[in-house]
Amino acid sequence: MMAIRIPRKRVRNRSYIVDLMLFLILAGMGAFMAMPLVFVISNAFKPLDEIFLFPPKFFVRYPTLDNFVQLYHLMSSFWVPYTRYIFNTVFIAVVGTAGHVILASMAAYPLAKRNFKGRNALFTIVVLSLMFSGHVTAIPNYMTMSWLGLLNSYWAVIIPALGSSLGLFLMKQFMEQMVPDTLLEAARIDGCSEFRIFWRIVMPIVKPAWLTLIIFSFQGLWGSGGTGKIYIYSEQLKTIDYALDQILAGGIVRTGPSMAASLLMISVPITIFIISQSNVIQTMSTSGMKD
Repeated sequence: MMAIRIPRKRVRNRSYIVDLMLFLILAGMGAFMAMPLVFVISNAFKPLDEIFLFPPKFFVRYPTLDNFVQLYHLMSSFWVPYTRYIFNTVFIAVVGTAGHVILASMAAYPLAKRNFKGRNALFTIVVLSLMFSGHVTAIPNYMTMSWLGLLNSYWAVIIPALGSSLGLFLMKQFMEQMVPDTLLEAARIDGCSEFRIFWRIVMPIVKPAWLTLIIFSFQGLWGSGGTGKIYIYSEQLKTIDYALDQILAGGIVRTGPSMAASLLMISVPITIFIISQSNVIQTMSTSGMKD
């Protein structure tokens, strides 16, 4: 006679009141963290009199699109088309991010999964390089780009970004934790080459790492107008960040367009972050492998 299995009732570990309190706490923290972004969005739609209103109002009362219209007319008055600035920014950000992710991953693989002399010394140098900010390495980078003859070109901004040690450190640490050595040995026994192991096995497993690296790298290169002014002198090669700085230099009357420009500048990195964040969370929960 077949026994009928009665499902046991799941016992809750905490009460509904505790769940409600946790939800309210997390919702409050999320709202607090979102306040700067909401403030930027609100300021972009404020008329000029509301922007200078004292005491300032957090939310816009009479929203308007005049700031965006004025920004469009100001950028259209440049002798270099504003689409050129946008193209320069997108090209530098996309090429620099893709190159950095590929080079950092390829350099991290032997450091994480191959034994050779000097491996620990090389990784120690990488860790020590994280201590130096971009301001410290600005002069050496400028001298290097000058010696290579790459000043006043896209590559003067892209090449220093390719050699950033943060990506190498992140990928190396993630490969050590997420990629089991037994899996690589099994692939070598099956006849896979190192190049195929890297692209078909290692890179899919460490997808959370290079998605996170895409966020950091793209965000840094998208706002590279400050460092780009050091290497790039031609107006036709400058980025949108530099063009918006010229608008801000117009004084108080351009405060409205500057608010609209701030919203447009942060919208692209935030969009990239939102898209990549969902993939990072999903991949980290499903693709982890350990010995």
